[in-house]
Amino acid sequence: MKPAAKRSVLPYYGVAVLWVGYALARPLYTIPSFLLVGILSLGLFLLLRAVCPDQAVPQAEEKAAEETPAEEKKPEATGNAELDKAIREGELAVREMRRLNDSITDERLSAAIDQLERLSGKIFEAVRQSPEKLPQIRKFMDYYLPTTLKLLNAYDRMAATGVSGENIDGTKAKVEEMMDTIVTAFARQLDSLYGDEALDISTDITVLETMLAREGLAGDRMEAEASGNAQDGGIDLKL
Repeated sequence: MKPAAKRSVLPYYGVAVLWVGYALARPLYTIPSFLLVGILSLGLFLLLRAVCPDQAVPQAEEKAAEETPAEEKKPEATGNAELDKAIREGELAVREMRRLNDSITDERLSAAIDQLERLSGKIFEAVRQSPEKLPQIRKFMDYYLPTTLKLLNAYDRMAATGVSGENIDGTKAKVEEMMDTIVTAFARQLDSLYGDEALDISTDITVLETMLAREGLAGDRMEAEASGNAQDGGIDLKL
């Protein structure tokens, strides 16, 4: 697409200077004077227009792209409607946390919300990577996450009143005290998603250690442990 051209302003400035200069040098209140200045102005304008080149400027679409911040990239659909729905709900929840975090001024509570944002994002990313884990976060999505947002919204509304009272101060204090427990719960929810993988890795490590010891490729400590395991009826692998 050919870039748009911006007309030079010098011809207009030149005409303006001509009128001011003529008015200062000679009286400008007769018709012949106006006609003369008009003719001179037209000639000067055409001359400057020919001499001063136009300037290329970006197209409107390019300027809009430069001035408008890029929209957040939406994740690609997985093809699993249930999983896509869960991921969308998770994104909305994280955005709401971010909004509340921007609104709430208490530093300790804000730090806790930062942790909840990160943990929530990792939970939904883990499920996106392994859709079979989706049933494990049902209670998290149906109760823990929305209840947490409800508590934070209540805190935000009460803090925004700017009023100190028994009900307001008491409720805010309870929410603040509860946040450490909620952060721990979110962390345990994330940890539980890797339970099966941790078990598989632990089994693989045990088998690998035994094989290395049997082949004499491990250190003395591992070989001694493998020998003890064999005497106790442990794993005995042969190649």
